[in-house]
Amino acid sequence: MARLSNPLAFTPLPVTIVTCLTYIALFAALLSTHLTVPPHPRSTPAGTNLTEAWLDLETITRQYHPYNSHANDEVRKYLLSRIKSIVASKHLGSDRVQVIDDNVSNATFSEKKTSIYFEGTNIIVAIRGSEDKESFWPRSQTPLISSRTANSGGVLVNAHYDSVSTGFGATDDGVGTVTLLQLLSYFTEPRNWPKRTIVLLLNNGEEDFLNGAKAFMRHPISQVPHTFLNLEGAGAGGRATLFRSTDTEVTRFYKRASNPFGTVISSDGFRKHLIRSQTDYVVFNGELGLRGLDVAFMEPRARYHTFEDSTRETSMNSLWHMLSASMATVSGLASDTSSTFSGSGKPREDGKVDAGTGTDAVWFDIFGKAFVIFRLHTMFALSVTLLVVAPLTLILLTVGLSKADKYYLFARKKYIHSSDDDEAIELNGWRGFFRFPIAFVIATAMPIALAYLIARVNPYIVYSSPFAVWSMMLTSWFIVAWFILRGASSMRPSALQRMYTLIWLFIGAFAALIFVTILAQNSHIAGGYFIMFYFAGIFFALLISYVELFFVPSKAAYVGHFDSDDSTRRNSESAGSRPLTGTTGGGRSDDRPVVDDDATETTSLLRGDRQSFVRYGGGRHSTSEGTDGGDRQGPLDLGNPYPGEQEWSGKLPGWLWILQFLLLVPFVVILVGQVSLLGTSALYQTPADGSSALLIYVAFAVLATLLLAPTGPFLHRFTYHVPTFLFFVCIGTVIYSLVAFPFSRDHRLKVYFVQQVDCDTGVNNVSLTGLDEYVQRVIRAIPSAQGQVINCTAPHIAVRKELRTCAWHGLPAKVVPRGAEVAPFSNRTYHDTWLEYSIAKSKDSNEATIRVVGQNTRACRVLFDAPVVDVRIDGGVSDPRFNATGETGSRELRLWHREWSQPWNVSVRWNSDANATFSGSIVCLWSDANTGAIPAYDEVLHYMPPWSIATKLGDGLVEGRKRFSI
Repeated sequence: MARLSNPLAFTPLPVTIVTCLTYIALFAALLSTHLTVPPHPRSTPAGTNLTEAWLDLETITRQYHPYNSHANDEVRKYLLSRIKSIVASKHLGSDRVQVIDDNVSNATFSEKKTSIYFEGTNIIVAIRGSEDKESFWPRSQTPLISSRTANSGGVLVNAHYDSVSTGFGATDDGVGTVTLLQLLSYFTEPRNWPKRTIVLLLNNGEEDFLNGAKAFMRHPISQVPHTFLNLEGAGAGGRATLFRSTDTEVTRFYKRASNPFGTVISSDGFRKHLIRSQTDYVVFNGELGLRGLDVAFMEPRARYHTFEDSTRETSMNSLWHMLSASMATVSGLASDTSSTFSGSGKPREDGKVDAGTGTDAVWFDIFGKAFVIFRLHTMFALSVTLLVVAPLTLILLTVGLSKADKYYLFARKKYIHSSDDDEAIELNGWRGFFRFPIAFVIATAMPIALAYLIARVNPYIVYSSPFAVWSMMLTSWFIVAWFILRGASSMRPSALQRMYTLIWLFIGAFAALIFVTILAQNSHIAGGYFIMFYFAGIFFALLISYVELFFVPSKAAYVGHFDSDDSTRRNSESAGSRPLTGTTGGGRSDDRPVVDDDATETTSLLRGDRQSFVRYGGGRHSTSEGTDGGDRQGPLDLGNPYPGEQEWSGKLPGWLWILQFLLLVPFVVILVGQVSLLGTSALYQTPADGSSALLIYVAFAVLATLLLAPTGPFLHRFTYHVPTFLFFVCIGTVIYSLVAFPFSRDHRLKVYFVQQVDCDTGVNNVSLTGLDEYVQRVIRAIPSAQGQVINCTAPHIAVRKELRTCAWHGLPAKVVPRGAEVAPFSNRTYHDTWLEYSIAKSKDSNEATIRVVGQNTRACRVLFDAPVVDVRIDGGVSDPRFNATGETGSRELRLWHREWSQPWNVSVRWNSDANATFSGSIVCLWSDANTGAIPAYDEVLHYMPPWSIATKLGDGLVEGRKRFSI
């Protein structure tokens, strides 16, 4: 009853209640942080207006507005008028705020074997800092070299106002766009005026090879900022996440946000190219040389680049989350006038901005309220310190316990006097040592086995039901681990089981921390920070277990207690005489007479009956040995050992487990739980892109193990009630995961649409690319595909190589208006008039001039059967920062005009024999799905099953193609 009355005792009821309540509370807090958005305030800082921002968002997202659409021009006009209206309302002159309508900058660059020529239509606003007295314009533009001093750098804030052809762009990147409008209004308030210049960039053309950011590099004002904040979207709603940052010094300013959110693990994923997509961040940092941050919405990816990326799927809370973080970050960056973000002050020959260098950072949020940031070098130093200090501390404690004769670990038995004349007193110090590794291996094997089972039977269930999968992984590990640990403890209880479990956890975490430390030093990977905290928690918990052993009696005192018991009883029962022959308390005869002549220096001093040995069965109480004169101490108080556990453990403090639990479990659950949820958001819908589903399930299994391993030291005290309940949860989630349909209305499967038309023959193919089994089910619901043989092949786009492309003869496109454009060619087919080209080949060299024009479009391509080594476009300006054809030549040239139906004149050169055939294809693109000009796309949207959704495959929804050969 005493144990039950102690709410902190290491007994089943307190352990079960405390553990369950802690995990439930932490999981609930983590899920709430991850799945909900903090509410926006009723009143916002001076200069900001959320209602106005929401109206702006609704206006610019009424239609699809990709770069190659007429709606894009309307959005641009609206944004330009809003900017001018804000500036005019503040009565600001051009000396303080400069609005740049950039219809001049263009860029020619290459990405692998693709060359791109792009004419920019960016909108730039420069708010001159109160301490910036220098000219914005550099002294030279070939290449751009700034004449400004190193300390006069500004802050760039970027968002792109184009959407994809299949999405309204509310979060990609409408929220970022209207955030910039609010930042303009905020920082032009007198009380908020920045010290450094702020450059607001609304770039056009991010969705296709980050073209808008490349065009910005060609404008002279690109040399003004030294730091940047890029605002993006890769989902539809939720919290704006800090995706990545360049260094510690820049990231510290994000800490000022009222609701910071993100972890450095996502930054490591980009750095190691584990994430396929990119943002303008890589242009500003990698090619322009700026230091900064990437903030973006990240889920649900099922709505990303689809018509569900709309204002209906986001909220004013999400808008405020991005806006408030932007205001805090930019305010900090723009107020820092130190040399933190200044370079040497000398112009760089490569044309990059000399913004100095920063230090690698470790950062993560805690429940979306606190933000932890420190240098990667600090993490390395702390990790090395732990790796050295932790084992040394445990060694010193081991030595101390040994000297105090209280080191019961690995102690099998001990003799009262010597092994020659005593029976051994069993200490059972090894009992429980091997339990946890066995339980850990078997328990971990269970979710991994389930991962393989689900990946084989129903691999895409994670797409719509990630938390069902999580429940299955967590419960399967828990019930298997509990069954083994509880069962072993029931059969052979051990007071050392908790300590031995911590030792095994210490060994595993020690090895993991070595690996993480090497990665931090050699590969600058910061994402292993949670392992450092994991190890620290285990170490301090184990430290307490070592300290606990100082409370138990020494081994000598415990063993001597048996001698004291026997002597005390003999004195009270037969003080006057003893027989020559004796029997043990168990009835065992001693047939050797006890005479004085037999006594030697090795003869046992213990005489008479040995009932105590049998009574205690090798697990007997101990006390200090009495004096030779018979003046002995009373029985040693061993306390109340847990039933069945070693008798010497009764004095172990029953409440210290709470400290161990608090040191170990909360930190692990918070940090690993955050990583788990981030990983879930990043991975659970990637199978639709062709990523491996098995890797996702195995990752879930590993993270589930990391989340629950800290329960190992306490699991053997759990009652059967919770594991029984979790057993039924596990069975239910396993069955659900095996049989449920993997997609739903809220989590629709993405399929990728494109319509390809041969303008020479009129052959019209519509195709959907997606998961093989399911994309064919989608096509069977399309009326125009009925009765046709569906041809399925591997996609021609490398990033979709794991998927299948299925095509049929679809509805004809109407991308070029019938009328004046067709009249002069009455003897030609409609498709033949979509695009025109002419090629003039030089007689004496491997050079040719190509003229290309597409009707009602501003995007065309030239595909070469053999690579070209030089590309020049009329109107293009060379820039030494850009390579037009790459290292091995170009197989494709992408052309973008800012005007409609205008020609490109291209000069190319190749390395083949002068008499060889020069051949390839001319392709023009149409992306405007607002006017009903693409009936095949409208038909797919109308008839596809409710569990599926369409998105673009490439830059254009319709591709018109003609072959050439000279």
